[in-house]
Amino acid sequence: MKKIVAYRARSDEMAFFEKFEKELKLDIKYVAQELNPETASQAQGAQAVTIQGSNKADRATLQALSRAGVKYLALRSAGYNYVDIAAAQEYGIHFSNASYSPNSVADFTTMLILMCARKAKQILARNAVQDYTLAGIQGREIRNLTIGIIGTGQIGATVARNLSGFGCKILGYDVYENDNLRDLIEYVSLEELITSSDVITLHAPLFDSNYHMINQESINKMKNGVCLVNCGRGPLIDTEALIHGIETGKIGTAALDVIEDELGIFHEDHRLNVLSNHQLAILRTFPNVIITPHTAFYTDQAVSDMVEIALKSLLSFMDNGTSQWEIQP
Repeated sequence: MKKIVAYRARSDEMAFFEKFEKELKLDIKYVAQELNPETASQAQGAQAVTIQGSNKADRATLQALSRAGVKYLALRSAGYNYVDIAAAQEYGIHFSNASYSPNSVADFTTMLILMCARKAKQILARNAVQDYTLAGIQGREIRNLTIGIIGTGQIGATVARNLSGFGCKILGYDVYENDNLRDLIEYVSLEELITSSDVITLHAPLFDSNYHMINQESINKMKNGVCLVNCGRGPLIDTEALIHGIETGKIGTAALDVIEDELGIFHEDHRLNVLSNHQLAILRTFPNVIITPHTAFYTDQAVSDMVEIALKSLLSFMDNGTSQWEIQP
């Protein structure tokens, strides 16, 4: 049986690990800690390792994995910006990411857009203190809005399909336009999308080229009172510029499932701690900002998909030296 080491498998992943370990005839060693340079030695004797997005895959960690004899790394996440790609190539470690049900993030995004349009956070906060007045909570109907989708891959495309039922105008921007979406989306330039949209939702992967693509300059070009939704990657938005936009009223509402420097904060219990992320502490005070802790992906189907694909990818690596999910340098 082929041996795989799984770092910090969450309790909700375990049923799926056990299922696919049996189906794929694997021998999986479970390490409770996250992968880092110190815990990499736990993979000694195994060629293949799988990790979540909260683990480290920097140069020091990859070097330690290589010394332990690891050749293959499968991420249980779609994003891979936390992997030092140059170091992986240098140490001969092939790695892959995991695709998963796009409906998970797309449905969550649609919910956040509706919550922003109908001022749901303000309504629920008032209800909690038995304030049932109407002043200040008048919403907008989706059919009257122009919604801009930045990134029209699987998730962005599913968002478009979800929104199409509301009868709104949908604009799209992507480096690679999808001809199959042209009946739903009007593709425009990034600048036209930014200047014309009432709602802007981000679904692009993170690269050096689009780091802080939403910044002070782009925010200045947006409609007054724009709604900004981010279920993509935190660093797509310059958080200081976002805060300034909210404080000045340029940004009317925001819904953020991801933020800059979220690692070590989201998915952890900080009830007794002072938040180390100053920007998050500020964002939480705004009545027109919804913060969710990187949970858009979190459905039973998506978790199953990520575990299954990670294990199948490692099996393919070990059998053939390649995987259909491999990230090429």
